[in-house]
Amino acid sequence: MGASEGLTDWVRRASLGQASAYSELYRRMRPLVARLVGGFAQLDADEVEDVIQETFVRAFRALPRLKEPGAFESWLLSIARNRARTRLERKSNTRRLEGDVADPEPETVPHIPEALQLERDIEVVRRLIAELPEGEEKRTVQLFYIEGELSAREIAEKLGVGKSAVTMRLERFRSRIKRELLRRVLAGRWE
Repeated sequence: MGASEGLTDWVRRASLGQASAYSELYRRMRPLVARLVGGFAQLDADEVEDVIQETFVRAFRALPRLKEPGAFESWLLSIARNRARTRLERKSNTRRLEGDVADPEPETVPHIPEALQLERDIEVVRRLIAELPEGEEKRTVQLFYIEGELSAREIAEKLGVGKSAVTMRLERFRSRIKRELLRRVLAGRWE
């Protein structure tokens, strides 16, 4: 049996839900995905690792819908490439937004007592959490920010996922909060 036939067999097994097949696919394909994602020079080591994890999570969730098991490798690499590009785009947008509000004019920012501002910021975060669609990201964010007693590693153990998945979810939520707060600052309102 050739290498690609063996891979196709593992893909079929994984699409049937065999846990050992997922592990084997990850073991075989991770180095190839890591080389591809590592080629995006603007991503640091943590971002590369996050993209790798996100790639496999997305691929494994969608695996039952893959019509041709023999196309797994190119399909997986397409997912990795798209995730890396999305990460770079998000990083670029965040930098641009931060640059837009880096030095607001003092006369345009109304004076609000620090305690009241903190209370408003907390309420904005709570509202954003409440507005998240039900699912893994919302549960992760609630455990970390609302309950606030568990570390990322403990949340990962509780949810049965890797620590990098928890870190990725929290980072995605932080980016969402930054965008929302920047939007509100630029709009000059909090309500």
